[in-house]
Amino acid sequence: MSAEKVEIAPVSAAEHRARFFRQSGWLMIANIAGGALMWGVHFLSKRLKEGEYGTFVTMLSLVMCLPVLPLQMVLTQQTAKALATRREPELAGMIRMIWLGTFGLWLVGSAVVLFQQDSILHRWGISNPLALWITLVICLFSTWLPIFGGVLQGQQNFLWLGWTMMINGVGRLAVAAVAVFALGGYASGMMSGVLLGVVVAAGLAMWQSYSLWRLPPVRFDWRSLLAQVIPLMLGFAAFQFLFTADTMFIKAYFTAEETDAYGGAGTLSRALMWLVGPLAAVMFPRIVHSAAKSEKTDLLRTVLLGTLLLSVGGAIGLWVLGPFVVKVVYPAKFVTTAVAVLPWYAFAMVPLALANVLLNNLLARGSFRIVPSLVVLAVAYGFALTKFHGSLITVLQVLCGFNVLLLAACVWFTYRSQPAESQIAQPGV
Repeated sequence: MSAEKVEIAPVSAAEHRARFFRQSGWLMIANIAGGALMWGVHFLSKRLKEGEYGTFVTMLSLVMCLPVLPLQMVLTQQTAKALATRREPELAGMIRMIWLGTFGLWLVGSAVVLFQQDSILHRWGISNPLALWITLVICLFSTWLPIFGGVLQGQQNFLWLGWTMMINGVGRLAVAAVAVFALGGYASGMMSGVLLGVVVAAGLAMWQSYSLWRLPPVRFDWRSLLAQVIPLMLGFAAFQFLFTADTMFIKAYFTAEETDAYGGAGTLSRALMWLVGPLAAVMFPRIVHSAAKSEKTDLLRTVLLGTLLLSVGGAIGLWVLGPFVVKVVYPAKFVTTAVAVLPWYAFAMVPLALANVLLNNLLARGSFRIVPSLVVLAVAYGFALTKFHGSLITVLQVLCGFNVLLLAACVWFTYRSQPAESQIAQPGV
């Protein structure tokens, strides 16, 4: 499979469709393979000491709550647009600025975390500070990976984008297995695997995007850039919060055994996003490219239908087969709880997956009027989790309700609002 980048010569609708499904298929394979390898780490849960798996899931959730998705989508949008409008030197300057800026923010954030270390360890019930220190380093490379992964996605270089996903999973599983079996059942050993995986994946993405960010940079229009970047960041950050925040709240309100069970069910359920996510990932830079050139595209309908079929089918599959998988993967002591929450968790992912497609379409076209609603929804969701957590099922009901509200908002703004293609078609980067 070739690493197709920007389409310059006109091609037929059939060829567009064929390329889309070929690229989506490859990313789906890579996403599922990489996700399965990452999920394979959870097989090691039976070897961990009591409470350590909950610590691992919490540290992993902390990494997941980094603004990885909005950062990657900003770079994807800016790369696709820059290539469509032949502004690569301006893009190079922006990449370097964001790269150095994230490093500076990481230094400040790490200093704050280390200063509050004792309080954090006590609040989350973590016995070994090494897990926290490793997590801080993971956070650094987890912010660099979406920068350069976003460049690959914007280039439509899906071949190497897929390889970064799989290599991330290979490194994570291999090192975690060695650490757990050789050094004992501690969360820090599993986090070491996460660290190696993300370091290698980030390095690969940097190498493959070198031809763009090595260019001599030139000045770019800050005002126009911020007008696009800020709503993109806020929109995708709100979506990511709705996708990941529940696990951290669970750690604060429930026992270690309940947290372990909930984390296990959540890992299985979020695998649905590995399945359907590539459809939206391939769609996004194509729509940005089409909007920048004022071209029409009918990708949304195809992607939405595919996402609906795959997510509903996957949720039903988890409902039927999930209890058997849970018994194989996780310790017997929390199988009952994990099986009880799994159907709720799986079906809560269906509206989230559909909303993801519609949101990608809106933001790729520069239709940012949905963003304030998303921010309000995310804030309300966080507040609701602090008030309604009487049981694990209650938390999942809150999650499901807010995902439905998210989907409703995306549907409303997609079909009732006029897309603001002009916002993305104008010069920025």
